[in-house]
Amino acid sequence: MDSIIPKSSNRLISLDVMRGLIMILLAGESCLVYENLHALHLGGVVGGFIDQFFHHPWHGLHFWDCVQPAFMLMAGAAMYISYHSKLNKGITWQQNFKHIAIRSLKLFILGTGLHCIYAGKLVFELWNVLTQLAFTSLIAYLIINRSFWFQLGFSVVLLILTDILYRNILMPGFNQPYAEFHNFGAYMDTVLMGKINPDGWVAINIIPTAAHTIWGVLAGKLLISKESANKKILYLVIAGVFGLILGFGLDITNITPIIKRISTSSFAFASGGWVLIILAFLYWLIDIKQVNKYAWICIAVGVNSIFIYLFFETVGAQWFNGAIGVFVKGFLAFTGMPISIIAVISSLVTLFAEWYLCYFLSKHKVFIKI
Repeated sequence: MDSIIPKSSNRLISLDVMRGLIMILLAGESCLVYENLHALHLGGVVGGFIDQFFHHPWHGLHFWDCVQPAFMLMAGAAMYISYHSKLNKGITWQQNFKHIAIRSLKLFILGTGLHCIYAGKLVFELWNVLTQLAFTSLIAYLIINRSFWFQLGFSVVLLILTDILYRNILMPGFNQPYAEFHNFGAYMDTVLMGKINPDGWVAINIIPTAAHTIWGVLAGKLLISKESANKKILYLVIAGVFGLILGFGLDITNITPIIKRISTSSFAFASGGWVLIILAFLYWLIDIKQVNKYAWICIAVGVNSIFIYLFFETVGAQWFNGAIGVFVKGFLAFTGMPISIIAVISSLVTLFAEWYLCYFLSKHKVFIKI
């Protein structure tokens, strides 16, 4: 098990753990863990806790709304660390740009391809996280060599631009800036794809969520810098708290509501703030305090993150979940357990089986990079 944990003294185990934790959470969604738990209608504190594993219907913030920003931020951090390593090997920005461009093209194709699988037919839809990451990675890389203040300022400009677009481009039927299905983002979807997402997601989220990827680049640069560990943690916490104050401040004062589905500026700040604080905690716990005995549980999933995500969304959702359910539900039916309880157990068994597949691949050094 320890062999899964990277041995390099310069390796930030906390980043691998956080990336793996994100993938485990996404796997839980794919295996219907949260949906089956929600179906139990437990109510009270437990029911409220389970609700946090679902996106907020519209105006508000749940824990689950921070998973995609964390995914974007970790991608930015990983991109910078990889780029820094290549610079040390003599690979220039221009030479590496080709790799980033090709990878972004792959992500775009995979993201749009997933929508075809979801629909069961050929469609052109741009709402998948991989499609979004294809664009945000390019945006972040284009300014990766600029100063801290330039990158931070550029990310803020993207968020201001988002607010300007939503408030000032008011088309017939799409003239309510922050109303579901009637906002500028929904209008742009009709232009780009000729349709509106039934759950309120919009393709131009690539503009504000690029801020998360840029902040990931800055976080990655900070974490591998020569600053002391205490300063790194302090800077991450300060940035996180500032993001929370700004995001929730914009919401509470009714300037810009926190809406995940159209990634408003207040949402970007608030969710980014939470992610940076979580990253600071994991860095302190795992890399500084060396509490990493069980880090391999997350790392086993994180090292193959894009491939595993694709597996969850295709083979897992289309076949694997049901195949395991046949046996788990079949045998448990003899116990007389309620169907709802059996469904929860089946989804948890499926989650473990998918995690074990990741562990097996990692243990045998089978890394499938996209």
